[in-house]
Amino acid sequence: MSPAKYKRILLKLSGEVFGGKQKYGIDPEVLDVIADEIKELKRSKIDIAIVTGGGNIFRGLAGSARGMDRATGDYMGMLATVINSLALQDALEKKGVDSRVQTAIEMRSIAEPFIRRRAIRHMQKGRVVILAAGTGNPYFSTDTAAALRAAEIDADVILKATKVGGVYDKDPVHHPNAKKFKKLNYLQVLNKKLKVMDSTATSLCMDNNIPILVFDVTKRGNIKKAVIGKGVGTIITK
Repeated sequence: MSPAKYKRILLKLSGEVFGGKQKYGIDPEVLDVIADEIKELKRSKIDIAIVTGGGNIFRGLAGSARGMDRATGDYMGMLATVINSLALQDALEKKGVDSRVQTAIEMRSIAEPFIRRRAIRHMQKGRVVILAAGTGNPYFSTDTAAALRAAEIDADVILKATKVGGVYDKDPVHHPNAKKFKKLNYLQVLNKKLKVMDSTATSLCMDNNIPILVFDVTKRGNIKKAVIGKGVGTIITK
């Protein structure tokens, strides 16, 4: 593997990625591919933290739209991220990759509570740290959790793994002529209301000067390309 551009990364995996082609539930084949790519990264001794989404199981906003109490829906969404995190940990462990799940909501029988110094220590020992349950608070997305945790662990970059090739001026799924951006700054993302991360997450990255790289994780090898700076996706910086 070529020399890495980033030495400590935070990989944000959306729930939709876990769902695979069906877009819901957990696709074992997707987990297997992601675990293989993470195993390859660990050979280069890169520190890896992962924040998982839960939209493949339950999304708090969707529940709220159907009349559910918003806070209750968000807590249910946080629990969905824990399910995804445990599934990912299982896939990694089967590949021989040592990992730890830490949660923002304590559930000690299945995971550690999130403790910043412990998470950093795990990475220094070569373990992958999987961060679940968002921020532990309702009304905050897992994108915001990714930005917060990236700042806390001093990550070099947030790799936002999606199912599209980067950031576009409009939805490329419905608009074949959508224009892909190679590079943006935080204010452009905020002012144009581009669907990269929510405004809270983007502002937090801007305040702490954390680059965001949005890329298509469904193409095998793209995680490695993102880490070595091979020009995949869209990079967002100051």
